[in-house]
Amino acid sequence: MTNPVRNAPAGFHEGELAVQRQAGVAQDAARLTGMLAPAQLRGGVSRFLAERSFAAITARDADGGLWISPLTGPPGFLQIASPTALDVRTLPAEGDPLLYLAVHQPVALIVVEFATRRRLRVNGTLSAADRDGLRIDVEQAYGNCPQYIQSRHLHAAPVTAPGVEPVRRGSILTPDDADLIGRSDTFLIGTTHLTRGNDASHRGGPPGFVRVEDGRLWWPDYWGNNMFNTLGNLNVDPTAALLFCDFATGRTLHLSGRAALEWTRTGIPGDDDRTGRRVHFLPQHLVAGRLLPLQADTVAAAPDNPPLTDRPSAQ
Repeated sequence: MTNPVRNAPAGFHEGELAVQRQAGVAQDAARLTGMLAPAQLRGGVSRFLAERSFAAITARDADGGLWISPLTGPPGFLQIASPTALDVRTLPAEGDPLLYLAVHQPVALIVVEFATRRRLRVNGTLSAADRDGLRIDVEQAYGNCPQYIQSRHLHAAPVTAPGVEPVRRGSILTPDDADLIGRSDTFLIGTTHLTRGNDASHRGGPPGFVRVEDGRLWWPDYWGNNMFNTLGNLNVDPTAALLFCDFATGRTLHLSGRAALEWTRTGIPGDDDRTGRRVHFLPQHLVAGRLLPLQADTVAAAPDNPPLTDRPSAQ
């Protein structure tokens, strides 16, 4: 595994700029460059982190595989150690592919408050890890818009005892895996860049917005903030990781593989938000289990979810 060069120049990298230009939003995106400035964990960012109970981390396992995994705890498990350091007072669950994390590697967090549709990205370097948790030296921290976040009130749920429901590892999606993906209205995606490190992001839409065909996945890209952090990374490195969570049961599906951006004709079936973009994903490794100790009893769909356009009911 090659570690990215840290302290790269601020601003958008070549992959992000290329996607912005092809999408015709380069000028709009340029106005957001200041969001990528070095982070200071103060004020509203500090308060937001202190109150959260859910995050997801993008990192590499001992074999160099990229994964994105849930991190959960009571409010306060994300603790500001300094204006540029964040302590995470928990670890991934037993059986999670990122349970044992090597330090001095780039990592990224996406911290989500589903109930109020708020999210924050945190990018940096893992500087310490022990049985009590992680420390991240933070380089970037910025919020994203509430678009496509389904509203849920998460609460603590019993954790399945080790061995009662074994964690399954493999490389091929089962019918149960495909069913979970097909029912999902949310997933988290991790990507990477050689010099800028890792990224963690949220994707949401109506159930069925992620399609499963012949063991592969694809989903339409939606209109967003025009930064294209995820697609920009994929433009230069296809390595990607997905996390699907069944918030009713705590079941999780981790996928690690390769993704590619496809530009299509605008408005074809499946181009649900009429962007002319979709992402294809080939799973290469998977981990499935019941690794999320949080549940939600109800869900309210995001008001901006576009309808599916490749189903009979949408005709």
